[in-house]
Amino acid sequence: MKRTSVLFSMLGVAAVVLGFSWPWLANRTAGGVSAATVALGKTIYAERCATCHGANLEGQRDWKSPLLSGRMPAPPHDASGHSWHHPDGVLFRVTKEGPAAVVRGGYESDMPAFAGMMTDEEIRAVLTFIKSTWPERERQYQAEMSRREQEQAQLDRAPPNPSSTGKHGL
Repeated sequence: MKRTSVLFSMLGVAAVVLGFSWPWLANRTAGGVSAATVALGKTIYAERCATCHGANLEGQRDWKSPLLSGRMPAPPHDASGHSWHHPDGVLFRVTKEGPAAVVRGGYESDMPAFAGMMTDEEIRAVLTFIKSTWPERERQYQAEMSRREQEQAQLDRAPPNPSSTGKHGL
């Protein structure tokens, strides 16, 4: 009898905890990203990006061939494009500073830098929305590229190891 009452008490506590945490759990997507962030990103994408990149992230027609101006059409951001090949830092920088900041070599694009038009939080929300539309395989690949980018950034920030330079601190 005592075991039964303890079991029911534990179940009651679990139900209360789940009841309080359910709104938080329900507001998360499969990748652990806030549904509110995805919704914000979708709204901003529709306002700022869809004109060129398409309402359904489909990009402009013949996006791999130059326009008459010599510039490239807006690529798709769905799985048929190449956005998912790039780590988060590159996607963020292209959006904030414009493609020329990453491509270099005098590259010209019709895409503006959004630094003065969108906050960093808004840029991240748009990228979160775009990534939320990709199939699992593309999301995993892009997450791995982002993980490697972060790992490399940490290595680049690390102070040099004196023993690896041949100097022994004498």
